[in-house]
Amino acid sequence: MISALTFHHGAVAEIAKDGIAAEVASRADGGFIWVHIQSNGQTESFLDDLSFELPPTVRRALTAVETRPRCEPMESGVLVNMRVPSAATKPTHDGDLLVSVRLWAEAGLLLSVSFRPSTVVPLVEEKFRRGLLQDPGDVIIAMATASAEEIDPVVAALGDQLDDLESDLGPGTAFSERRLVTQLRTLAIGYRRFVNPQRLAFERLSQLPLDWLDDGERAAVREAADRFARMTEELESVRERAAVLHEELTDLRAEKMDGRSLQIAIVAMI
Repeated sequence: MISALTFHHGAVAEIAKDGIAAEVASRADGGFIWVHIQSNGQTESFLDDLSFELPPTVRRALTAVETRPRCEPMESGVLVNMRVPSAATKPTHDGDLLVSVRLWAEAGLLLSVSFRPSTVVPLVEEKFRRGLLQDPGDVIIAMATASAEEIDPVVAALGDQLDDLESDLGPGTAFSERRLVTQLRTLAIGYRRFVNPQRLAFERLSQLPLDWLDDGERAAVREAADRFARMTEELESVRERAAVLHEELTDLRAEKMDGRSLQIAIVAMI
C-alpha cells in the first residue's frame, strides 16, 4: 500500500499514486512530498509501483531483509533506518520487540518503507495532515520523538520491576523470582540491541551537512539521540543488575535445596 502527502505553499494534500511522479518533479518549486509504503517485505516488487526511479543503492537499502538502526549518506540524500514500537501486542515473528522503518530523504522528498505496522507512522501522518511537518527533517524528528516517548516508559518500567524484585529478595521467593529476573534481562537485551545503534544513527544525522536540516532541527535530532543514550544506560544497568540478582537467587535456591536435603537425611537417620 502506498500513501503520499504533499505540503506546498502552506497547504497539505493527498496525492494519488499516478500523480506522485509529477509532485516529485515539481518539489523544486518549494514543495515537500512524503511517500510511505507499507509492504509485506517479501519481494522488491512494491517499489515497482512507484512512478519515479530510485537509485539502485537506495533501492537495495530500502528492501534489505535484515536492518539495524543507522544513518548513511547515499546518492543525493541520506538513508536513515530506525526502530519504532510495533502496532502488534506481541513481538514480531522473528522475536524483535521493535519494527523497522526505512527512510530515504533528500531535499523536498521523504520515502519511508515499513514491512510491519507501527504505532508511530499514523501519529506522524496525523501531524503532517495538520500542516505541522514541512520538510524531511520534521518527519524524521517526529518519528524519533514519538518512538522515544513510547519506548522510554517501557525501559523505565523494566528498572522499576527489577527494584521490586530486589526488595522482595528472600529464600521463599527464589524460585518464582528467578524466572521473572530472566525475563527482565532478556527484554533489556532485546531493547538495547536497537536502542544503542539508534542513538548513534541520530548523532550522525545531526552532524551531516544537509541543506534541509536547519540548526533547530539539528538540535532536536541531538535531543532524540540524548534520550536514546539515557535509555541505553538504563538498559545496560538493568542487564547488569539482573545478572547479579540471578546469581543471588541461584545461591538462595541452592541453599534451600541443601537445607531440604539435610532435613531428609536427618529424618532418614531417625
